[in-house]
Amino acid sequence: DNWAFLYAQRLALKQELPLHVCFCLAPKFLDATIRHYGFMLRGLQEVAKECEELNIPFHMLLGYAKDVLPTFVVEHGVGGLVTDFCPLRLPRQWVEDVRQRLPEDVPFAQVDAHNIVPCWVASSKQEYSAWTFRGKIQTQLPEFLTEFPPVIHHPYPPSRPAEPIDWEACYSSLQVDHTVKEVEWATPGTAAGLAVLQSFISQRLKSFGAHRNNPNKEALSNLSPWFHFGQVSTQRAILEVQKQRNKYKESVDVFVEEAVVRRELSENFCYYNDKYDSVQGAYSWAQTTLKLHAKDKRPFLYKLQELEQGTTHDPLWNAAQLQMVREGKMHGFLRMYWAKKILEWTQSPEEALQFAIYLNDRYELDGRDPNGYVGCLWSICGIHDHGWTERAVFGKIRYMNYAGCKRKFNVDQFERRYAPQT
Repeated sequence: DNWAFLYAQRLALKQELPLHVCFCLAPKFLDATIRHYGFMLRGLQEVAKECEELNIPFHMLLGYAKDVLPTFVVEHGVGGLVTDFCPLRLPRQWVEDVRQRLPEDVPFAQVDAHNIVPCWVASSKQEYSAWTFRGKIQTQLPEFLTEFPPVIHHPYPPSRPAEPIDWEACYSSLQVDHTVKEVEWATPGTAAGLAVLQSFISQRLKSFGAHRNNPNKEALSNLSPWFHFGQVSTQRAILEVQKQRNKYKESVDVFVEEAVVRRELSENFCYYNDKYDSVQGAYSWAQTTLKLHAKDKRPFLYKLQELEQGTTHDPLWNAAQLQMVREGKMHGFLRMYWAKKILEWTQSPEEALQFAIYLNDRYELDGRDPNGYVGCLWSICGIHDHGWTERAVFGKIRYMNYAGCKRKFNVDQFERRYAPQT
């Protein structure tokens, strides 16, 4: 279920050539830890096996793409290169670095297999909100939201087989933190991800519309780790979920809103705004209101370490933080509350955003993702939102508090579930 892969195979078939798949394993990436690399590498083992069955050699190249891929292209006489798309600065830089080092006669194509509607097709500019973006993407969905043709057994074998992959060497090449452990609830790989999708459709989808904002209910899809690592395609999830529209119209519509409109709006923001992880990336009204209230007295001030350990005065906030540390996933509704409280309890909006992104990217399995950056900026800097009633610290940024959470769900139940371990 990958349009870049499908396009590459189409080109190879047309030229009657073998097809190679390469993964360049960077030794580190932003704040990723062994939790993230472990999930990714175990998923890649499944990819390697599937490629072998399809007569497509899978190559694991250790190092940054610019250092290892152009050499591979020359050594294997590769005639053309196809890559996937990510709107973040670092992966875009990787693509540019490779482009500059490729032999001049090797064409290089990029396919947005990350989104359903390619990012640059969905809109040609940064969209102000879901309201301005929704119509644009909905009119284009019929063209792009189609079934995938299959990747087929490749009829043109390579002149030499791929080197066997030393997975131990892959792990030892990493320069990442090993203290953030892998999680047990989420099994990496496409087969496991598709099983989670099926369990969502058969068990949780019916209550998604009504209970998705209740952290005590099992209503969420939980698919974001597999989406983030490309192990399950969002497009596949939407195609499957939409088959239930007659039974669960409200839930299906809300899921499409979140997984297509909101998710691809996040991609749009990161693609067209290179300050997507900074207060400078916010709208001028939000920057102004945050600046006006930057010196307001904070009710509490916490250091990064106190936040990381979940030792604030607020047991709900602590429980949400501990859920993320232990499970690599925080409930979506609580992510908003969590980030807004960081704004309230730190010295400045800049520090709040820095802390929120650091914690999100370090512990969340789906961290270092456009959704995560935009989630933090929505909560702290009002991106894709509008001004609300002015108050201390927040200014006109939307406010959330403990009492509001208590009205929405049984806070005590959630706090007990993620109590600090004595």
